[in-house]
Amino acid sequence: MTGDRVLAAHDLLAFYAEAGVDTCVGEMPIDRLARRDDVAPPSVATPAGARRSSAPMSAPQAAAAVATSPPSPETAVMAARAAARSAGTLDELRAILEGFDGCPLKTMASRLVFADGDPRARVMFVGEAPGREEDLAGLPFVGRSGKLLDRIMAAIGLDRGGVYIANIVPWRPPGNRTPTPQESQICLPFVRRQIELVDPDILVCLGGPATQTLLGLADGIMKTRGRWFDFDTGRRAIRATATLHPAYLLRSPIAKRLVWRDFLAIRAALTG
Repeated sequence: MTGDRVLAAHDLLAFYAEAGVDTCVGEMPIDRLARRDDVAPPSVATPAGARRSSAPMSAPQAAAAVATSPPSPETAVMAARAAARSAGTLDELRAILEGFDGCPLKTMASRLVFADGDPRARVMFVGEAPGREEDLAGLPFVGRSGKLLDRIMAAIGLDRGGVYIANIVPWRPPGNRTPTPQESQICLPFVRRQIELVDPDILVCLGGPATQTLLGLADGIMKTRGRWFDFDTGRRAIRATATLHPAYLLRSPIAKRLVWRDFLAIRAALTG
């Protein structure tokens, strides 16, 4: 590359990084600015000593290819339900999630972001999914929004060591995007089991996606925040409420007054 093209490539990569792009789609770079006749078509790697064949696959080969393909969303949800039910402790649930391959986000994230805090806590917070900082640390809510959550909790006498924090989806979506409904439904059995095992007195849903997924509501977060619901674990009903996600407060600081009302209600429920 010439000097100008190197600088242009550097600027483009910097733009991608700021936009949250952190996953490449191929192992080899492709110069898409080159003339088409100068670019060799990408090749498919062939194991050493093996011959390429244009012959159609036999039935056993086709069956093997299907067996190694990703499961359908419906199959993944069923597998998640069965796996989540088998977990008797939080440690077992974490180990099951580490070995679960039904959610494609796992292949794009750096690590599992399971939970943080005290599993015996009376209050459990659930967000939607980890971000970049959480993906790097392996802990939920440790970035800017997490620090804001810590300050809001401190204002009502709570701290990270006295609550339990998790997410609907335990793997970071690329670019910090919102998880798709399919991704949330695949991971839902695990977070439901997580809530059952923690068995808090109060469940706080942070943001619209977490509220809609956990409480099965269609209304937006502005209509559901501050209200109380029952979250049925099968053994008992846990008091559940919803509030705005701290990340939203970073973009709209004026909404902090709404969250302050919600947290005052949480404090009243804990002391009442």
